[in-house]
Amino acid sequence: MPSDEMMLPDLRPPAASGVAAAGAAESGAAEPFRELTDARAMRALAHPVRLALIELLGHAGTLTATQASDLLGESPANCAFHLRTLAKYGYIEEAGGGHGRERPWRRVHAGIRIPDDQENPQAVLAAGLLTDFLAGTLLERARRALAQRGSWPAGWEAALGQGEYISYMTVDEARQLLADLGEVLTRHADRLNHPERRPSGAMPIEILAVAYPLLHLSGIDTAPRAAAGPAPTPRSRH
Repeated sequence: MPSDEMMLPDLRPPAASGVAAAGAAESGAAEPFRELTDARAMRALAHPVRLALIELLGHAGTLTATQASDLLGESPANCAFHLRTLAKYGYIEEAGGGHGRERPWRRVHAGIRIPDDQENPQAVLAAGLLTDFLAGTLLERARRALAQRGSWPAGWEAALGQGEYISYMTVDEARQLLADLGEVLTRHADRLNHPERRPSGAMPIEILAVAYPLLHLSGIDTAPRAAAGPAPTPRSRH
């Protein structure tokens, strides 16, 4: 996979539109994706409270620190701090009106893209940590949600489900498949961040698209290799 794209916080496969899928809110298109290359911005997002705030803002459209506090069970001061941090790194912005902890905030982008060709070594490390954090958070949430199928509203258990598919394909075919899936899975992306665009009865549905090679069937050795050279001598810290 050449990159990871996420609908903050939804994982997305690479789509043909990608970062170029910019459009004004007035036109009905989703806000542009943001390509993350700054290590500090990536590290700032790898935090459970900030990820929860990003998600809530996408659902509600705008929120104040006090409103977020009521929804998350965090103190207003803590929510205000994390909202300011997200704003500092360009994930959210003030929506106008209010003051102090009653200032409303909104998201700036519909999603993020984390390229795998980061040039800065610190960005490479931060990208790996953020990707692992998001994947772990979302996969655990999927496990919990599927275990609670009996509590879903009427009709949703039959409408949704899970499946596992294996296909033999080339790299180019895999890229095209994920691009095609991306177009289908983002069909209603314009409703993200915009509650007023959602039809009556619409539910927030999370879809995880995860693709990976089955190396054990291909005869590829996946055993970890020992690092070359002697182990470094630990340094004492005073």
